[in-house]
Amino acid sequence: MSDTTANSSLPRIGVVVIGRNEGERLRACLTSVLAMNYPGDLLDVIYVDSSSTDGSVALAKSMGVRTIVLDGPTTAARGRNAGWTATDTPFILFLDGDTLLNAEFVATSLPRLADGSIAGVYGDRREMRTADSIYNAIFDMDWNAASSTGSSWSIFFGGDALVRRSALESVGGYNESLIAGEEPDLCRRMRGLGNRILHIDAPMTLHDLAMYTLKQYWRRSVRTGYAYAEISSMYANTNDPLWSAESSSNWTRGIFWTCGPAFATLLSILMWSLLPLFLFLLVALALFARTAMKVRSRTESTKLLAAYSVHSHLQQIPIFFGQLRYRRQRQRGGNAAIIEYKSTP
Repeated sequence: MSDTTANSSLPRIGVVVIGRNEGERLRACLTSVLAMNYPGDLLDVIYVDSSSTDGSVALAKSMGVRTIVLDGPTTAARGRNAGWTATDTPFILFLDGDTLLNAEFVATSLPRLADGSIAGVYGDRREMRTADSIYNAIFDMDWNAASSTGSSWSIFFGGDALVRRSALESVGGYNESLIAGEEPDLCRRMRGLGNRILHIDAPMTLHDLAMYTLKQYWRRSVRTGYAYAEISSMYANTNDPLWSAESSSNWTRGIFWTCGPAFATLLSILMWSLLPLFLFLLVALALFARTAMKVRSRTESTKLLAAYSVHSHLQQIPIFFGQLRYRRQRQRGGNAAIIEYKSTP
């Protein structure tokens, strides 16, 4: 970053990085923040730590970054609120601690916020270690789908975005009771006041998903299902029922993929015939093939294309269990437990 102010008209920007036990991923993230193309004296960089046990706090402090430590594993929403309320800058760049910031993103996105109706701007996120695991490569294809749409209006941003402070203040910031889906909820409330969310066709961050096991994949998908169920229930009876259609689709597809094999097997046993199982497998293969045709432009790898096609359907099983988990939690009441999937590096 620049050591001196190149343009006196440039605004101050707060950078809020949240993390827990990110280790060297955090070092890389903060290094990328400090190296961005923006005057250093106009940046207020804050790291919010959720009771890490790996030395993340000491690491951030050693890099000269202002650090806030929260008690116990906590929601991302609480961490982001603690960060942006600790600074008085008119714009806040939110980042997850497992990302690398593109040096030009702030300089590219900031002019868009000259339009006072725009609450937040985000760009393209991609995975940085796609060769390390099939899971990383699969989720990179999801990011690729979002980035291929070009610059356009959106209904929400994710964990990385440049946001207008006044828009945050107008809705009271993030909902700290949410264990996932806090960004779409925030954007839904900001849009309800007439604000808009803009996606720009420009590199924003590289993400280190660090997913190497089926257990991690399962837990992340369970968290996704939980978020869809909770957010959709919050806005079910409004004029903007966020994620209502997606949640219903997840529910239907989840039942199909969870119960379908067992039902086909039972029919085969009762009928003394393999026909029900054969028909179910035929339908499954047809669905996989249809998905592969739709997304074939995202990769040249046949293996990855096949894996992604299977993933897009079978992930509905843990997503379904995530929806069930939310329903049980709502019946029991009380605070929901954080669903973590990433291991300490």
